[in-house]
Amino acid sequence: MPETRRNADLHVSSGNKPRWNQPATRRHGFHNAHRMFRRALSLRAAEQVVLEEAEDAALAARNEVAMLTGRAEFSALVVAEGGRLLLARHAADFPADQPHSIQSISKLTMHLIASRLIAEGRLDPAHMVERYVPEIGSGFRGAQVQDVLDMNVINHFSEDYDDPYAEVYAEEEALGFRLPEPGREEPTMLSFLCGITGDDLRNPGDTIRYSSANTDLLTVICDRLCPGALPGMLEEIAEAAGVEGCFHMSLSRKGLPAFSGGGCLTATDLARFGLLLVRVAQGTEARVGDTARTRSALSRTHRHLPAPRDHIRYADQMMTDGRWIGHSGYGGQFLMADTVSGRVVAYLSVLENESAFSAEYMADTIAAMEALLPPLG
Repeated sequence: MPETRRNADLHVSSGNKPRWNQPATRRHGFHNAHRMFRRALSLRAAEQVVLEEAEDAALAARNEVAMLTGRAEFSALVVAEGGRLLLARHAADFPADQPHSIQSISKLTMHLIASRLIAEGRLDPAHMVERYVPEIGSGFRGAQVQDVLDMNVINHFSEDYDDPYAEVYAEEEALGFRLPEPGREEPTMLSFLCGITGDDLRNPGDTIRYSSANTDLLTVICDRLCPGALPGMLEEIAEAAGVEGCFHMSLSRKGLPAFSGGGCLTATDLARFGLLLVRVAQGTEARVGDTARTRSALSRTHRHLPAPRDHIRYADQMMTDGRWIGHSGYGGQFLMADTVSGRVVAYLSVLENESAFSAEYMADTIAAMEALLPPLG
């Protein structure tokens, strides 16, 4: 037998992180994640949405643009509206055709998929999780699907990025982001979820309990409802978005897409995805999602994020302030789609601190992006 060695990008070492997520090599990892997954699906649209270059000089001169693009963490900033590209800025080490890990912005694909299945009557958000996954463990048994959609389940899964041994890092084994310890079998998405434990799952507070495991569970549920159909559903989303490059998505050991954080897109294609969300919200896109469900997330009463992002509410795998819809991504990404003006702001960056997360950094990012939206009235 030939000599072998473990894949260095996925092997876990210092701080319980693989090389792609080590602070010193994280920027390279986020810029090349599409080449580092254990396995991945790559999709390209047959028809690309045209974005004509139409730089807005007043927008480009905004202090918020200077702040966002002047950071050491900056990778790209793209602003689009309709068929126009109003602003496009890329870091010197990040060309316009380079994919970037979008991490939890990927959850917006689950919003579109679950919304369509709910609208078609195949998924009932009022049902308990065990109706669809009878073997689920105590971490989700007794929770309503709607609470899973809204990040409103209290269990023992931790997404504390400051804790290098939090369950969110173990989850990476099931998503194809890291290798298990030598001699241990790579878990499936289902086996990982069934191992999560919990007691009273009800959320007694006003803030959400953010957990990427919720999205993984929705992925398993949707696969149970439509066996083998999820890659095709993602292809429909890529087609509807009209991406120019490839929509890359990490796959689990059993071939389930890692909708919780496995997506990679160029900055401009991320903006195209945001424009798709606008069309869904405005009722001009019938191929994916469900307009009524997306619109209801804007006004439905639901819990908010912790401070300093407490003006943002969470519903159906989306973040919203009641006007825009979008999502953040671990490491420094955000996608904001304004349902009123139709303007989309896509921001990519890579935090190089130990945890790859800062609530203050993300709050400042969101505030700056909000300032780039047209004023109401």
